[in-house]
Amino acid sequence: MKHITCIDDLRTLHQRRVPKAFFDYCDRGSYAEETLRANREDMQAIKFRQRILVDVSRRDTSTTILGERSTMPLMLAPVGLLGMQHGDGEIHACRAAQAAGIPFTQSTMSICSIEDIAANVEKPFWFQLYVMKDRGFIKELIQRAMAAKCSALVLTVDLQVIGQRHADIKNGMTVPPEWSLSKLLDFASKPAWVSGVLQGKRRTFGNIAGHVKNTEDLNRLAEWTASQFDTSLSWKDVEWVRSIWPGKLIIKGILDVEDAEEAAKTGAQALVVSNHGGRQLDGAPSSIEVLPEIADAVGDKMEVMFDGGIRSGQDVMRALALGAKSCMIGRAYAYGLGAGGQAGVAKAIDIIQKELLTTMGLCGVNTIDEIDDHIIAM
Repeated sequence: MKHITCIDDLRTLHQRRVPKAFFDYCDRGSYAEETLRANREDMQAIKFRQRILVDVSRRDTSTTILGERSTMPLMLAPVGLLGMQHGDGEIHACRAAQAAGIPFTQSTMSICSIEDIAANVEKPFWFQLYVMKDRGFIKELIQRAMAAKCSALVLTVDLQVIGQRHADIKNGMTVPPEWSLSKLLDFASKPAWVSGVLQGKRRTFGNIAGHVKNTEDLNRLAEWTASQFDTSLSWKDVEWVRSIWPGKLIIKGILDVEDAEEAAKTGAQALVVSNHGGRQLDGAPSSIEVLPEIADAVGDKMEVMFDGGIRSGQDVMRALALGAKSCMIGRAYAYGLGAGGQAGVAKAIDIIQKELLTTMGLCGVNTIDEIDDHIIAM
């Protein structure tokens, strides 16, 4: 990791070390990938005001997230299949986040189960929930998150209809993977990845495996999962989740002011401005484009978090300047995980924090609370 200087370096190493199907699962978006590209292009179009001769000797990235101290305004977002980027990937990512003093969010569609992570880390973590058709199973999942002492529930609301990801179809992306000669050759060329995954606790969806009968039939498990995404999902389901979950609730997947205003009525403590990393509605606006109006509309009622295109500390600064209180990274740390396991995730976090500190200094601010739109070049 000594010569890794940026998140793009981790991406390059990730691509080299992990089979194509799993790298593409992490890296690519839906359909023509217009929204995926917009997340980055719109972010990079935002320019800073460089300020000089300002005392920036007291720079500090620490802040609070949902009332808890954090070393910086950053969380690790829920990312599915982390355990297929690196064996026991969810555990390694959670450990890296906790060592850095920031929150980690486990995905419903993780390889390690809630209990696997809870038994192998020192502190509570966040759990991300999809509301599926089998409400009994979802209630059980919430109760398992409560038993594991998860400190926040991240309810993702933008996946009731799944956007097509062309790369996944072309790669025959399944868990466990479909076998073909090209895939066998790809796997054979990455023995360290194979060894790590084989030594991991699981190679299928850990949170679901115990629920479906005959879980040794992996095709059956995959079919059940695909059938469970619920097109009837509505705001009443948020109320239902709220009635079961007693802790902090975050609604993830808000991209419209009217939806943000509805979210503020639910009693949730936070929302995440997100387009699912450009993996759902292609042609939707970038997350950074809609952030300011959403922050203006509901920022005094709940914490506004941001997700979509963060690859640097500069990007974190941009999102904070436009109204976010904190930011999630997904691909950025998944690249680190694929590149080097826990050490790679730690490197991704460290890169972003150091870039944020430098950018704060060159923009003339010392604390996170000082960051607002006055640092943006208009």
